[in-house]
Amino acid sequence: MSHCNQKKSATTSAHAEATKFRLSTLAAATIAVLISAPAMAAPSLEQQVEQMGKEVDELKQEVAKQKSAHGGSGATSIGGYGELHYNNLDSKDEIDFHRFVLFFGHRFNEQIRFFSELELEHSLVKDTSNASGPGEVELEQAYLDFDLNDAHTARAGLFLIPVGILNETHEPPTFYGVERNPVETNIVPTTWWEGGLGLNGRFGTGFGYDLALTSGLKVPTSGSSAYKVRDGRQKVAKADANNAAVTARIKWTGAPGVELATTVQRQDAIAQGTVADSVSGAATLWEAHAVFARGPFGLRALYAQWDLDGTGPQALGRDEQTGWYVEPSFKLTPKFGVFARFNEWDNEAGNATDSEKRQTDVGFNYWPHEQVVLKFDIQRQSGAANDDGFNLGLGYMF
Repeated sequence: MSHCNQKKSATTSAHAEATKFRLSTLAAATIAVLISAPAMAAPSLEQQVEQMGKEVDELKQEVAKQKSAHGGSGATSIGGYGELHYNNLDSKDEIDFHRFVLFFGHRFNEQIRFFSELELEHSLVKDTSNASGPGEVELEQAYLDFDLNDAHTARAGLFLIPVGILNETHEPPTFYGVERNPVETNIVPTTWWEGGLGLNGRFGTGFGYDLALTSGLKVPTSGSSAYKVRDGRQKVAKADANNAAVTARIKWTGAPGVELATTVQRQDAIAQGTVADSVSGAATLWEAHAVFARGPFGLRALYAQWDLDGTGPQALGRDEQTGWYVEPSFKLTPKFGVFARFNEWDNEAGNATDSEKRQTDVGFNYWPHEQVVLKFDIQRQSGAANDDGFNLGLGYMF
């Protein structure tokens, strides 16, 4: 039984015992009234019985309220997060309220729950007269969870793909650095959601699994974005469903502060059949990561690789796209932590040229509250990239 169920059962049992005690008291009073009935007038006895009935009804109502408050239906919750960024880089000098996100959830009963996430990016919605302008409203999550038993849950709707470190947990106070790391941005590609069915659960000692059958990517096949996986996200907006994707993840969290996970995804036609299979065919993603936190010390490391079939990706060197990073961190105090991260990624790893991009980030996070964070980092790029500067950020979650 889960902790919540144990707490609910304990609470219900306590109220049940209280109810029994009060009913026993009322029963004893009734017996006393009946014993002394000959000495009492009939109306007085009737009044006593009527009063007892009222108290029993009040007890029933109290128990019903307690059941509703501890696991019954009708429990709705809200939450959210947001982040403001200032980027002073070679490529830009700007301030941007990057994300404003609201969560809405509802528990229908102990087995069925609803989750959703609505996001406004860059503080406004695009003006239709200026398609290149900033701003989007996105539905990033809207799904139902159905508990099959204590260990396994089925899922249906629009949800985040179970891959990487940041894709499912990306609230600003939970990670170092103002911007999300470039490897999980360009290779994974975070934030990435699809529509479909899923199954997740636990087994063994510390093991968990996720399986999903969802809509797939639809990469462009021409232009500068041809076969770049990030540009293939359809965001479940009248998404082409000609070819689905299958995702599987195994995760181990059997030791305190440790997470080891690996994910594989397979899609038979990453261009959704818009070109011949020989030009653009199947695509496979491999990802593995480790998260370690022990006392003030933390470490994150991730590797991801895409393999794309077909002559189209091969001609551009995008038949292989890889990336990795390693990020040690240290909390000098419970509220102040420093980090360094080395990132390397290549969306054209299949060619013979030096197309790798490298970025080093160093900086700090300050948490005046565990759900509020102030961030600063310096970034330096090398290789095929060249975008140096610093970033400032403010983030929150609730």
